[in-house]
Parts: sequence; C-alpha cells; structure tokens
Amino acid sequence: MKYVTLNNGVKMPQLGFGVWQVPDQEATPAVEKALEVGYRSIDTAKVYENEAGVGRALANSDVPREELFITTKVWNSDQGFSNTLKAFDASLDRLGLEYVDLYLIHWPTPEFDEYVETYKALEKLYHDGRVKAIGVCNFNIEHLQRLIDECEIVPAVNQVECHPYLQQQELKDFCQQHDIYLEAWSPLMQGGEVLGNGTVKEIASQYGKTPAQIIIRWHLQADHIVIPKSVTPSRIEENFNVFDFELSGEDMDKIAKLNRNERKGPEPNDMNMR
Repeated sequence: MKYVTLNNGVKMPQLGFGVWQVPDQEATPAVEKALEVGYRSIDTAKVYENEAGVGRALANSDVPREELFITTKVWNSDQGFSNTLKAFDASLDRLGLEYVDLYLIHWPTPEFDEYVETYKALEKLYHDGRVKAIGVCNFNIEHLQRLIDECEIVPAVNQVECHPYLQQQELKDFCQQHDIYLEAWSPLMQGGEVLGNGTVKEIASQYGKTPAQIIIRWHLQADHIVIPKSVTPSRIEENFNVFDFELSGEDMDKIAKLNRNERKGPEPNDMNMR
C-alpha cells in the first residue's frame, strides 16, 4: 500500500475502496472482502444509504481502527452549520465509530449558497478532534477559491469525477498549487467505456494486466487518490493488485492524450438536488 500525506500531515492510503451504488446489505461482504485483500481506506456517504453496512463490516474486522481510513460525506439537504453537525452525528452512529478520518461536503450546490457555512461546521468538527481531515467533493476552482478566501482551513481533498476521458488538468493544477489532493471518483468511468479503449487495451496486453488495472495504475502515477468500486470478490482483488508494475512515461503520455473532457456525472454548478 502506498500512502499520501495530506496538507495537515495526516497519511491517507492512495488506493481506497468505494461503495457508491452498493446496497446496504451488499456493502458488508464487499467491505469485508476489501479489508481482507488489503484495502485500508473505505469511502462512503450519507446519501449512499450504506453507512450501516460499512459499519457492520468494520465491526466484524480484526483490522485495528488506527490502520483504517474511513471517509463519509454530508449530503446536500443537510447543508448549513447546525444541520451538518447533526448529519455528522447520525453518520457516526450508523458507522459505529467515534471519529472519521475524512469528512467531505458532497456537492457545492451553489444555488443554495450554503457550502461556506457547511465547511465552517467541518472546521469545528476538525478542531473538536472528531475528524482527522476535512475536504470537499465536486468543487470547481471558484468554489475552492471561496473556501480559501473565507474559511480557516484549506481543504485536504477535492474528490471529483476523474478518468482518462475527463482528466481535469486545470482543476488539478489549482489543487496542487494549494496543496489539495485530487481524489478520483468513478476512476474507471461510469459504464466502463474507457475500459474498451484500444490504447488502454493495447497497454494492458503489454503489461499482462487488465484495462482496469492499467487505469488504476495511471491514476496512482498521476498522483491522484483513487477509489474504485466493485462488489465482485475477484474484481475487488484485481483492482488492488496494481503495485507490482509501473507504467512507462511513454504509456502515461498515451493515456494523457485520451482526454475528451467527457463527463458522465453532473457539472457541479448544475447539481442542485436536495
């Protein structure tokens, strides 16, 4: 396992396990398998409705809590200072934990203009020692800049859609300038379209790896935090088996040329679901 150091000195596994769209009952065996394989970072959210399932897996595991890195998120309808604090307590109860390692704002929802107030609640949770690090998801440059200007703590992480067809280079450059780690959700692209790309398949055959392993390895070498998701035990294991090879600079460049700025998820300014 490779770790990155966040801007407050906290170490986070660079490769984690995501449970988006995993039903609560399926989340338990999936997370148990991930922990068995070697994952130590688990990424969930209130809106996924599987925090309890993740919590059961954590309770069943003999991995010491200090070795785990657990992320969850405050949903759009829970934004605002006091609402966020209540939502955090509820997430903690469902997870069965005394603290989480990373707490994120799920979307900026700028139409409602509550994300600064919400982030100040995250700062309180951080100062109270109930979270080890705080950050955001799906924030564009203008949203990040406002937090930097109006809040005390620079976000540790910005979790965004990122894959070879949407490489987010301008946003990544801004994040690097401000010591914010870019974390990739949907790293293999929703629908798996990028897995069938001819260039990716050709590189995979050269290394004797699967297209998914090549893309995960590309994320790691591009200095992204990455959280692939699967409920299939063999795929959970396969996605973790990416530390025994390294892509050449030439192959990294080939994948960099695949960018199409193609989103599958919403543009952050358009996401105002509550």
